[in-house]
Amino acid sequence: MAIGASGRPIDAYKAGLYIGRELSALGVTMNFAPTVDLATRPRSPIIGSRAYSEDPVTVGALAAAFYRGMNAAGVACTAKHFPGHGDTELDSHGILPVIDVDAETLWNRELVPYRMLAAEGVPAVMSGHLAYPRVAGDSTPASLSPVLLEGYLRGRIGFDGVVVTDDLFMSGAAVAGGFAEACVRALEAGNDIIMISRTLELDDWAWTRLLREYREDPAFAARVLRSAERVLELKLRYLRPRGKAGIGPAPESERALRTTESKAFFLDLAARSATALPGWTGPLRPSEAGRVLLVGQYGDFFSEGSLAYPDAAWFRYSYAPVNAPAPQELEALLALAGRFDSIILAVSNPAGEAYLKALAGLGRQVWVLSSLSPAFALSGRRYAGGIAVYGYSRESFAAGFAALAGSIEPSGRIPFTP
Repeated sequence: MAIGASGRPIDAYKAGLYIGRELSALGVTMNFAPTVDLATRPRSPIIGSRAYSEDPVTVGALAAAFYRGMNAAGVACTAKHFPGHGDTELDSHGILPVIDVDAETLWNRELVPYRMLAAEGVPAVMSGHLAYPRVAGDSTPASLSPVLLEGYLRGRIGFDGVVVTDDLFMSGAAVAGGFAEACVRALEAGNDIIMISRTLELDDWAWTRLLREYREDPAFAARVLRSAERVLELKLRYLRPRGKAGIGPAPESERALRTTESKAFFLDLAARSATALPGWTGPLRPSEAGRVLLVGQYGDFFSEGSLAYPDAAWFRYSYAPVNAPAPQELEALLALAGRFDSIILAVSNPAGEAYLKALAGLGRQVWVLSSLSPAFALSGRRYAGGIAVYGYSRESFAAGFAALAGSIEPSGRIPFTP
């Protein structure tokens, strides 16, 4: 979402390039990124700030630039989660989200980034555990749906690269017949690779079932062989140029991690993407802030906040639970808040949103530093002023406090409709 807030394809390209270089140095040759889900539901706990934008063309353009950057580093990209995880706040790790859109909406919204990326030559797509009953005709997860994979992805879009499932141990992929049945159905639907989050025993029923299908069903065997061809084509495309010496971690790979060049880029990106929240009237300059209280849950928030406001006091609340404040912590904060002139609150989830509403009710001057999706800070807009950044790295908080204190001008824009 920081890249979406900056709006510059070159930022997406360089992010892909620098991340790709680090992965390559560590011997990682395929990355399950970029996320091309839309920010249709910006409060989503599973997508949230992972989305570039709510606009499908913007998402496609930035994802294509990210792919080009990572491709230049020699790492294969995987666009996910097909056909789109953006229009739901449900998490497919624990449940099968059912998305109620018709085929026309799907084609002209969720599938636009995939149509663009397929034309650009992206090598792989990840299928998601997402039901589109008005498109597929039933509630079969897309990861197991021939209609969505063979019909739309392979047929209408024309993608002939590798398709990999999301983790089949996720609850969204559960089917009658158990895990082995899900494996068979995944390959029958058009996936080439099955992702599983634990190593199966050699005598696991899934292996036995797959081998039986391969031996007894010629159509299944043909699918497996075509998948093997696609995987080999992908390996030749990305591994052959490396040669034997290029497979595995590079010598002295630590030197490729967090280089001076990459650190400067990501700090610049954080600064370019820093966004004034609606109602911004100007910065909270340290000389005018009076007694300042920093309220948040991230260590780097306090480190960077103390550099911007050296005499500030701290109140650290727990990272969990994320959906509501711990009652004793909220009570302690409200008892403390009245001693300060300015309160700077980190907001990144529903708990932070609740802290904001509670503090605003005291009549104190509350300033917000939003991280991740700004959707939670936008609720009610009960703040004296606010800045949005889109991550919780030290660079993000450094940029956020610089904008809040007036050292830089916040030039980003919220990449969805507030």
